[in-house]
Amino acid sequence: MRFPICGAAALLLATAALSGAQATAAGHGGHAPRAPEPRREAECHTRVLGSHARSDCFNGDSRPDRVQLHVMCARWWDPAMDTAPVTVGPAGHVTLTQRCWLEVRKAWVTHTPG
Repeated sequence: MRFPICGAAALLLATAALSGAQATAAGHGGHAPRAPEPRREAECHTRVLGSHARSDCFNGDSRPDRVQLHVMCARWWDPAMDTAPVTVGPAGHVTLTQRCWLEVRKAWVTHTPG
């Protein structure tokens, strides 16, 4: 034998749960919150020719990017050189250059949010 009070209580709980879910969805405009867009870095092309290193960077993102060229020299007595950080704005382009006395062993660019 079923009691009418149990059926009414179950119906009341189901209605409360459904209205709570609708209120949560309405708080987000009916959509789940978006994940933040991944940060894109400026695209840099680095070339080494003898004792000179050059990097051309283009920022295709809508946010600024700070780029810095690092150069490691081949000789132990030749100090490693870094350029000052430069901010590349949206749709901006910069050219970074650095050199060693003799040969460049390695050159690379680092990025930080601008």
